Amino acid sequence: MSNPTVVGQIFDKIEPVTASGLHGFFQLLDNQPIVFILLSLALGTYIGNRSIKNISLGSTAGTLLVGVVLSMIAQSAYDITYAIPGVLSTFMLLLFMYALGLKVGPQFFAGLKKGGLAFISIGVIVWSLNWIICFFGAKFAGLAPGYATGLISGSYTITAILGVGQGALSSGAYIPPSGITAEEIGANMAAAYAVSYVLSTVGIILLIRYLPKIFGYNSVEEAKAAEADYNGGATDPLPGAPQALTLGFSAYDLRAFYVTHKNILGKSISALVKEYPQAPILRLVRNGAIVELSDDPIVQLNDIVTVRANIHDLIFVDNELIGPEADDQLARNVPIEVADIHIGSHDISGQNIDDLSESGIGGVTAQALFRAGNEIPLGPKTQISFGDVIRLAGPDVALKMAGKRLGGRVILPTMKSEIIYLAVAMVIGYLVGIITVKISGIPFALGTSAGCILAGIAVSYFRSRNPEFGGPIHEGARSFLQDFGLNVFVAVLAANVGPKVITALHGDTLLWLAVIGIAGALIPPLVAFWIGVKFFKLNSIIADGAATGARNSTPGLNAIMEESKSSVAAIPYPVSYALTTVLALIGGYISMILS
Repeated sequence: MSNPTVVGQIFDKIEPVTASGLHGFFQLLDNQPIVFILLSLALGTYIGNRSIKNISLGSTAGTLLVGVVLSMIAQSAYDITYAIPGVLSTFMLLLFMYALGLKVGPQFFAGLKKGGLAFISIGVIVWSLNWIICFFGAKFAGLAPGYATGLISGSYTITAILGVGQGALSSGAYIPPSGITAEEIGANMAAAYAVSYVLSTVGIILLIRYLPKIFGYNSVEEAKAAEADYNGGATDPLPGAPQALTLGFSAYDLRAFYVTHKNILGKSISALVKEYPQAPILRLVRNGAIVELSDDPIVQLNDIVTVRANIHDLIFVDNELIGPEADDQLARNVPIEVADIHIGSHDISGQNIDDLSESGIGGVTAQALFRAGNEIPLGPKTQISFGDVIRLAGPDVALKMAGKRLGGRVILPTMKSEIIYLAVAMVIGYLVGIITVKISGIPFALGTSAGCILAGIAVSYFRSRNPEFGGPIHEGARSFLQDFGLNVFVAVLAANVGPKVITALHGDTLLWLAVIGIAGALIPPLVAFWIGVKFFKLNSIIADGAATGARNSTPGLNAIMEESKSSVAAIPYPVSYALTTVLALIGGYISMILS
């Protein structure tokens, strides 16, 4: 056993048989990295969901801790170093970012318009304070060259800063002093990065999760207020958004009647639809069998017809008009659905909501109306315009009739996953993220994570204007991509970073790295949050999201979304994230030159 540590010494005292079994277990995790990932997810989620005095880590931080502990034990006790291909963690992170973008897309532009200056200011505050704490902290502690850059990279959780620092070394922009080699400086960067990365990742998750609570705000209530503010007063989810096609309360209902009234007998279905557009016949049952309405049958005595209209009218009018009510399951088992329809008919444009029934659109109720991605007040005299999106509730047959009349495709809830749009949008976002521009030899790029969240934002933004763009996204599938993608990313990261922590576990250096790294990670967003809520008068959840983006902490964002039971914190995240990614790379390069 090489380089025994305290952890290794503890395992030396375990009974040989037990130790042998444990060695086999950790060897299994090395041979089967999928088992390592799944075990980290399971144990991490379990631990993360446990709370002490209402304080919990959350699934992401729990997964990170379990993964780091497993990889550290494997390295120190059994000299096993886990190495899982980074492409897996990168891909999972990109899935998370895209899924998140789908959820917050329409609100992002409202957020940029409402708080762009505040978000940018928060980003600059977080970046500058982090740089000052890490660089001058390393100088004060007398740490060797390379540690400051590694601290900035780890406390900011931006691995690319290590690459920028290494680039300054290899290009000759920074020449090491006598007595230390470029390789040693690189090792210093890696050690500082590993220690500060792990500590700051866990610390920032906890800080961001409870920042509003620290300052006396109720996260859930604040998130509700922010959602109302950034939705522009909308009461319904925008087209294409999660839960957009969820059925709510309606004054309309389905009823079934035996046909006995002379005014109904002997008439065709099409004639009755024209005569009673406000209560169209949606199903006809004769002798225990459904009669196909497309054949336009003639209604006969004792047929059972199913209609959908205002329940008040059905109770007080139609029982006398049609006949006795029927408790027939076949007749009444007509599923009610919700659909978004893009108004594509100029004939409908200019009509009021009240005019729809007279236009042959019956059996449906208008739930909401959207114009240019914004919900507008809905009433009987609300005018419909070409290009609007109307949300209707009703049976499938009535919705299809309405879609044909309105000139748009009926977008219904689906359990299918929209793979084409996901793949194409992520490719575009990824390629935009890797575009690099060099200024004075320093490479600048948006980053693939920011590129993919912006791709998701773009798709959901255009879908809010026309739900035919990509169709609906099932919320269960979107939510799974978001949660699973981030936690797998963290599990792989833990496996690969954990062993590097051990190399820095010696002397006072470890203590300084821990103190400076934690300070650089936590003090800047704490200060920026306070400035956001006190100076810019931001909602606490919005200020928290901006500080999280400025800190480039995707796990932190997930933590505040879990705590607030809302995704509204993600609105300012891409703005401050994109800005500070660029600033952090510049700062990392400068820190290496000034070392």
